Amino acid sequence: MFLLYSLFISIAWLLLIAYLLINFRKIKQLNVQPISNKEPALVIIIAVRNEEDDLAAALQSVCNIKYANYRILVVNDRSTDRTADILKDFTFRYKQLTVTTITELPDGWLGKNNALYQGYLNSTEEWILFTDADIVFHPDAINKAIGYAIRHRLDHLAISPDTRSRSVVLNSVLATFYLMLMLYMRPWNAKNPKSKASVGIGAFNLVKRDAYEKAGTHTAIKLRPDDDLKLGNLIKSAGLRQDILSGRQYICLEWYKNLQQFINGLMKNSFSVADYKLGIAILQAVAVLICIALPIPIMLIGGCGYIFILPTLILLGQVTYMIMVPANKWWYALMIPFAGFLMAYIILKAAILTIKQGGIYWRDSFYSLATLKGKV
Repeated sequence: MFLLYSLFISIAWLLLIAYLLINFRKIKQLNVQPISNKEPALVIIIAVRNEEDDLAAALQSVCNIKYANYRILVVNDRSTDRTADILKDFTFRYKQLTVTTITELPDGWLGKNNALYQGYLNSTEEWILFTDADIVFHPDAINKAIGYAIRHRLDHLAISPDTRSRSVVLNSVLATFYLMLMLYMRPWNAKNPKSKASVGIGAFNLVKRDAYEKAGTHTAIKLRPDDDLKLGNLIKSAGLRQDILSGRQYICLEWYKNLQQFINGLMKNSFSVADYKLGIAILQAVAVLICIALPIPIMLIGGCGYIFILPTLILLGQVTYMIMVPANKWWYALMIPFAGFLMAYIILKAAILTIKQGGIYWRDSFYSLATLKGKV
């Protein structure tokens, strides 16, 4: 049984690495797209809540993009820090930036989802870009993205950001996290109308207004912590055209500053991926342990003789993957078992904690499980 497991998981890992590397090449790069001479009306909607640390840099970049026909609509969702002062300064200096302030959260909504929806209600532009308050844009990023969407007749374009952290350990964990996320989303298949794969990215969801409305707007996902993924799913399910680009060097952010922030952030929304079902969460955690965290440690501890060849082959494959995926370092492969254990821990703890407290706390508001499941 041990030998069969070792052989199966080794072959699976090598095939998986080949599968990912082949399909990564199908995702085109934003930075090589040509400058477009077509610039339809665009509104950039940014939901903010207590974003004083990163907001100024992000707004400075978006206020300086090279695009003639756009405006920025910032929705200030009940901020209590210096966010309002920063926004006041930017509205004074940049005429294309306006602010809508939310003072109360309506029942049945997550704060960010409501803020993005309110931004939509306060706009009329043909194209909408939903983005976050910590994204730094290259001046040509928006023009290239719009041009790509028009040339390919897309209704929705998501762009994966260049995500780095000041924490070396977190960067190594993120490499494994993104590997798992790519397997879950299969974003290279999002443009295939025959595939069920869809893509949505909070850092950059560019969508035509009529497509957003046809998909149901944020009212259809008003209680989803994973609203970006679900928006992409709604658009794909509506039979609309979507695609993804890699935003390396053109759309950047520091998602989390350290490992603890990463853990805390995922605790809030990982149970939603299991549709708030404990059984599914347990299966997810077990799958991560068996397939990601345990293969190399188990074979090194319990193996003997020629079996040691198998974990060596897996590790060489993982090192190859890390070398070939931009911005990763070869030694991130050594952190894959640790990252696997960490992700299994987050999945299980998030499920148990959510069930124990009867819901989730999201930006100072509590949402019961019954509410999240749409039962009340």
